Amino acid sequence: MMEAMSDPPAGPWPPSEPIELPIDGVLDLHAFPPRQVKALVTDYLAACQERGILLVRIIHGKGIGALRRTVHALLSRHPEVIEFGLDHALFSGAGATVVRLRPPQARTVN
Repeated sequence: MMEAMSDPPAGPWPPSEPIELPIDGVLDLHAFPPRQVKALVTDYLAACQERGILLVRIIHGKGIGALRRTVHALLSRHPEVIEFGLDHALFSGAGATVVRLRPPQARTVN
């Protein structure tokens, strides 16, 4: 599990305690404020990669496309991303991005 701040259905923002996100290869950004997206996506991709989850779906919604553009800009500069693109039209289409990550590197101990 990864800790992240989420906007609960009711109550003050920001919430007083972090919530745990399941690391299952699907990240839904709807509950998070835009200022948290960069750190959240970066940390989530690293957690997935560590667990061998190399195909990740990031749900950003369709809207006016601002969040999608932010996510795509981040992914285009991320060194562990092999490729990414919008989800298949049968699923979310323009509302989600599918990301393929590099396999985790074996670490050697000197």
